[in-house]
Amino acid sequence: MAERRAGVTKALLYEALKAIQGTPARHSDDVCDIKERLGNLELRVGGLAGQCASLSVRIDRLEARIERIERRLELVEG
Repeated sequence: MAERRAGVTKALLYEALKAIQGTPARHSDDVCDIKERLGNLELRVGGLAGQCASLSVRIDRLEARIERIERRLELVEG
């Protein structure tokens, strides 16, 4: 009678344990997918940082050109 306590049978326990055994493999696959997606995000963020730095350099050059033009046209003192 100990086997039938609360409706739990060996077959039911076996099925539950079998289902639990597959869970780590699914989690492992999920973790691999998440790592791959995170790596892609890191690459994109790194690319954006490089683009921002490049834009900053271009803006600095444009500012210098505008200042030279303003001085030539005597739009500003100095």
